[in-house]
Amino acid sequence: MKFSLFVHMERLDASQSHKSLYEEFIALCEIADKGGMHAIWTGEHHGMDFTIAPNPFVTIADLARRTSRARLGTGTVIAPFWHPIKLAGEAAMTDIICDGRLDIGIARGAYSFEYERLLPGLDAWGAGQRMRELIPAVKGIWAGDYAHEGEFFKFPATTSAPKPLQQPNPPIWVAARDPNSHEFAVANGCNVQVTPLWQGDDEVQSLMDRFNDACAKNPDVERPKIMLLRHTYVGSSEEDVAQAAHELSVYYNYFFAWFKNEKPISQGLIERIPDEQIRANAMLSDEVMRTNNVVGNVQTVIGRLKAYEALGYDEYSFWIDTGMSFERKKASLERFIAEVMPAFQE
Repeated sequence: MKFSLFVHMERLDASQSHKSLYEEFIALCEIADKGGMHAIWTGEHHGMDFTIAPNPFVTIADLARRTSRARLGTGTVIAPFWHPIKLAGEAAMTDIICDGRLDIGIARGAYSFEYERLLPGLDAWGAGQRMRELIPAVKGIWAGDYAHEGEFFKFPATTSAPKPLQQPNPPIWVAARDPNSHEFAVANGCNVQVTPLWQGDDEVQSLMDRFNDACAKNPDVERPKIMLLRHTYVGSSEEDVAQAAHELSVYYNYFFAWFKNEKPISQGLIERIPDEQIRANAMLSDEVMRTNNVVGNVQTVIGRLKAYEALGYDEYSFWIDTGMSFERKKASLERFIAEVMPAFQE
């Protein structure tokens, strides 16, 4: 099982500048690259300080000059916000810039906040349908002289300019949850990214079951790869682990506040959630965060990841966005690289 870093800029309040957040983001990516992690993933979001990532290709182009070994992936681009000709060209240019290290993760998107602003009236179903039309079209444009007549896009014969360095194209990953998404990804020769979010290992098993079922329904397609994305923290002491569990509880309370799209938002920041409200949310309690996410000392983390490897996951992505300080993120990532990853070396 390979290991990667999943990372954005994020902030819960305006106490830190965007510039310093980006510098910290770069530092974490450089640690991952020098530490031998297989890949770095960063995504796309708009108008949200909670996940600051307006264009992953711009960020990856910068990372290409600051890293040398890690693959660089979009985790993920939001399909309904892209025209296939634009996505094909920008991705191909980025693949050239990073010397063929690009992976492309694609998702339908999760936040109605973004749908309202970029494509008013869009819902999750419509976004998923756009993704299903987008991916084959992008592959066709890379192949060249491809014309399209679909529900959402119509254009005459077009070839990507430039074409990607990787041939026939960079690996494509689909963020999947329901069985239909798994089946679409496998049938179209795409790898699969999954995350149980705050849920426990029963969901990790269920996600793998859906993937295996999709592979069984497509026996003529070479089995793609599957990546598991989880919030992860490698603690130095019991007190340190307990603090991380609480920080994740705070983070997920804000995640769901953004997802529900009900609280006031000003200057890209959502209204503060009172501490008592956070502590009263049993679904996202400190204990749940510690039990369900991969939060613990080195041996605890190794044990959890060994179980995921046994299930058949090809890649485990260390989701580091937590709202905690840079120093704490850095220390956890360095412990992961130095003390967890060696347990999985061939």
